[in-house]
Amino acid sequence: MSQDKREFIFRRLHTLAGVVPVGLFLIEHLFTNASAINGPQAFNDAVAFIQNLPFLTLIEFVFIFIPLLYHGVYGLYVAFTSGYNVGRYGWFRNWMFVLQRVTGVITFIFIVFHLWTTRFSGNAPSFDLVHRLVANPVAFWFMVIGVVAAVFHLSNGLWSFCIHWGITVGPRSQRVFAYVFGVFFLVLSYVGISALVAFTHGAA
Repeated sequence: MSQDKREFIFRRLHTLAGVVPVGLFLIEHLFTNASAINGPQAFNDAVAFIQNLPFLTLIEFVFIFIPLLYHGVYGLYVAFTSGYNVGRYGWFRNWMFVLQRVTGVITFIFIVFHLWTTRFSGNAPSFDLVHRLVANPVAFWFMVIGVVAAVFHLSNGLWSFCIHWGITVGPRSQRVFAYVFGVFFLVLSYVGISALVAFTHGAA
């Protein structure tokens, strides 16, 4: 197999991993966190439901951690090896190209921080755990930036996915989908930020 063919397959797997397991997980995670808007008990109940799923560890590693690791590591490789010509051309798609790489790096750092302070902190996931974390203004605003970056990365990635996988083939359909995913970005950002604000209101 030629190097170009391998590169093509790696990039297709990269985009597919970002949309199907990782993208769906991000959406689920945002709405699970948003249950905190209804109070500490609502969030703890939502987390307990997930924690009691059968084969949870297997599901996490096969469908979340492995695709996330591949998408993140290969994404960093792409981000630091791709050419940037936005300063010369300034086209919309070139700006989206640059922002996709920048938000990808921010999102990767944010996910490592998030996993380290929650999933692998040694403490049971709870409203109180997140409340103590966001009580620090630096951590709170870092998480706001991380959430917005992750949602932009997903939204723009979905737009790019539709182009590269032949779903939107003409300028008009690409423009329409740009508006659709723009609204998608605003809605999910609102959901994510609202959840973070809810965690600041009080502990269980």
